[in-house]
Amino acid sequence: MPGLSAELVQQLYRTPPDRFVAARDAAVAEARRAGDPTTARQLARLRRPTVAAWLVNLLAIRRPELVADLVQLADALRVAQRELRGPRLRELSAQRRAVVGALVAEVRKLAAAEPDAPPANRLPLAEVEETLNAAFSDVEVAEQVRAGRLLRAASYAGFGEVPRPQLRLVTGDDEEREAERPARRPGPQRGRPEAAPRPDRAAERAEQAAQRAARAERARQRRALDRELAKAQADQERAEAELTEATGQERDGAAVLDGLEAELAELERRRAVAEQDLSRAKLARRAAERAVTVARRRAGEVEAAVEALAAEEGNADAGGGAAD
Repeated sequence: MPGLSAELVQQLYRTPPDRFVAARDAAVAEARRAGDPTTARQLARLRRPTVAAWLVNLLAIRRPELVADLVQLADALRVAQRELRGPRLRELSAQRRAVVGALVAEVRKLAAAEPDAPPANRLPLAEVEETLNAAFSDVEVAEQVRAGRLLRAASYAGFGEVPRPQLRLVTGDDEEREAERPARRPGPQRGRPEAAPRPDRAAERAEQAAQRAARAERARQRRALDRELAKAQADQERAEAELTEATGQERDGAAVLDGLEAELAELERRRAVAEQDLSRAKLARRAAERAVTVARRRAGEVEAAVEALAAEEGNADAGGGAAD
């Protein structure tokens, strides 16, 4: 075996977790029989993923183009977060919700096609959704999701990317920049020599200029903080609205899932009843077939006896006529 191949790793991580260890140990034994101890050691270091991680890996392996779209959208969302672009953030956040929902639905389909996957009502789809959302904020998680080598589910409860970018106040109003400039001293008047200010007067003017500059700086900082506070409050309102919407969607989705599970349970019950009825019908058919066979055999026997009796009667009549 010429080294550990990506195809072999993918094959192992496509294997359901309850059969992962056996499949890995078999691959290790095969590598040792082939005289490849390096590959055997590398295989032995592979760890079994959780069910949620296996579902995400299955998505990355089976539908890599969908995971590539997720990673691309995550990159765009992190850029928008760093640049504090509100409209773009709202647009990308809506796309993120749609993409994650579609991927969770795709995971459900892929799991349904796996013969050894857990039943639909036991799939940890909430952990899958948390992991996909975490990929939008954590570059390392996004890379593990893309590679299909996730070992456990991931989650991220904050906002923005990890690590968060450093924020700074950016102000550039001409009025504020003008307020920061030192006051311009009037030039000397023509034809009249400028009188030198007295030392106490010069100190008073310098103090007044410093006070004006301090007031202008405080006013500039207050305006900048007011703008930042308004922006933060607007972002908070949008985030709370998104949280309310997401909570409602989660509640509606849970209600739909509960209804489907109830319908599935009812269908399972009806299926069990139908299987019992079918089994009883099969038994009744077999008993009827045996009864028909016995009846046919008995009818044949009676018909043969009737024919024999008729033959005997015919022979007897013929013998009596001859004697006469």
